[in-house]
Amino acid sequence: MLVETFAFALVGVVVGAAALVSWPAYFPAGRAPTLGTAVGAALLAGVIAHFTLDGRYPAAGIAVSAVASALLTSLLARPDLAAGRAPAHRHRPHRARAHRAGAHRRHRHA
Repeated sequence: MLVETFAFALVGVVVGAAALVSWPAYFPAGRAPTLGTAVGAALLAGVIAHFTLDGRYPAAGIAVSAVASALLTSLLARPDLAAGRAPAHRHRPHRARAHRAGAHRRHRHA
């Protein structure tokens, strides 16, 4: 189990580092939360897989660890905040409302 735990942690580091290297603009939270989430998810999923599979299939446990780490790390991704990817409608200044004659009457109290 000790060797598998190191393998799970290594899988988490690899998944987190790959996410940061591949899409650095998608992870505005920084390196520590991204790597921490990847390693934590890999360790947790790996331990659960180890006990669920009764330790018979270590390769399957490592695969489950990698998939869970990638899925939970992807929750931190913010493609809407990446440079050049934000929709234009979010950054347009609001237009001044045209005041029509009698527009103030809509809000008049009885």
